[in-house]
Amino acid sequence: MANELETKNTDYVASAARAILDGVPFVGSLLAELAGSLIPNQRIDRVAKFAVLLEARLSTLEKEALSRQARDPAGADLLEEALRQAASSLSDDRRERIASLIANGLSEGEVSYLESKHLLKILGELSDAELIWLRSHLHDEIDGDSEFREKHSSVLNLPAAHLGSSQPDLDKNTVGESYRQHLVRTGLLENRYRTDPKTKELKVDSHGRLQVQRRTITSLGRLLLRVIDGGQ
Repeated sequence: MANELETKNTDYVASAARAILDGVPFVGSLLAELAGSLIPNQRIDRVAKFAVLLEARLSTLEKEALSRQARDPAGADLLEEALRQAASSLSDDRRERIASLIANGLSEGEVSYLESKHLLKILGELSDAELIWLRSHLHDEIDGDSEFREKHSSVLNLPAAHLGSSQPDLDKNTVGESYRQHLVRTGLLENRYRTDPKTKELKVDSHGRLQVQRRTITSLGRLLLRVIDGGQ
């Protein structure tokens, strides 16, 4: 009985979400067919929310040309990947970023289809916390973007790690460092290493690893932020 009720509730949500898709004039029709074959019923509501966001992004553009681009194999491939990510995203902020990136690709904006697909793949590999860390490196000044840092202080303010640190503090520092290392591996941040002021040689730590002095955002990191924030 409980399973039957859950199934009915899921079907009801899916039907309501598909009705929303039908009500989104342009994007809804583009996504409805793809969504039917790619997205489970219980996640179709997320796709409906994504459709509304994407419609708003594309509202000022010429619809016939956009329709041709969306049905082009490269454009359809881009939309399919966007649908998968939108369906698995838990927040409207994430769906908004995906919509911004896709709108840029379909409108022949700053990046092409292939570049958009690559950036979308990178975006799919990043957590919301990692996006916060990436955004925090946009301004190099010590007090730069203080409002953003204060808003996301729970993510950005890491406790120092030393011999006397508590285990929770060590754990939080370790996770925060792993975020930044992942951003370096994806090419969005790059390490700047310490040098000996006398010899000018790179300094190493007790484990023989190069000592990281700071990290800076790369051109790829700046591009990703531009396309997911609508060029802001």
